Amino acid sequence: MNIQQQFTLTGNEQGYWFVSKNGRLWLPGGQVPLGSASEFGFSNQLAQPIGEWNGQTAWLVCKEMNNAMSSIRPLLNGDDLSLFNMAGRAVQLAEFYRSHKYCGYCGHEMYISKTEWCCMCDNCNQRYYPQISPSIIVAVRHKNKILLAKHVRHNQDNLYTVLAGFTEIGETMEMAVEREVFEESKIKIKNIRYVASQPWPFPNSLMMAYLADYAGGDISVDKNELVEANWYHYTELPKIPVYGTIARRLIEDTIVLCREYDEYGDN
Repeated sequence: MNIQQQFTLTGNEQGYWFVSKNGRLWLPGGQVPLGSASEFGFSNQLAQPIGEWNGQTAWLVCKEMNNAMSSIRPLLNGDDLSLFNMAGRAVQLAEFYRSHKYCGYCGHEMYISKTEWCCMCDNCNQRYYPQISPSIIVAVRHKNKILLAKHVRHNQDNLYTVLAGFTEIGETMEMAVEREVFEESKIKIKNIRYVASQPWPFPNSLMMAYLADYAGGDISVDKNELVEANWYHYTELPKIPVYGTIARRLIEDTIVLCREYDEYGDN
């Protein structure tokens, strides 16, 4: 990508305006606004082109608006996930710039690179890049059932989903899949296979999605992470994540495998 630097807006710039601060995005009317800088009162403010969406420049403005500041989660419900991904870039870059005003090595003020996503120090020549945390998410199947859990953070929403967690230092992604499943449910798995990935800016994850099969053990949940976990027949699922999430895709893919088991068995 052609990275462009921040500069002061004249007011004539056109495009989509991704206005972000503190992990939130300006979504008036639930939409990312489209128009000119002057139309939204951004003249003489700093902005940075961060890409293109729907044929228009995507502009990042790092500031708090008086209203309509929101999580970007509602954008998952749209038809085009590329908008969610662009919003995620904006939110993560805004937070990165906010938290990297000064060098962690020497304490001097830093500046934003003109050629790449990074902050640079003139004094000691250190470069800081946005943090991306690799994490795994996995759907586990046992014959015609899927393992679903209610996470502590989802208890109020009564939402059930698949297991997930961060990759630790020195692990492969497959090792992390096995470890997370065992830590959270005490079951063992086999036949781990990669499905897809999804940027997940809450706050800065890259989700690597897997399918796996049950290999043994009885469910015993880690109460620090899960409220409960159980095997669910694919025709009797509780409330699950919305379409657009990688968790929903894994559940849908597992439902297909459960149906094939009912029809053909394990052959």
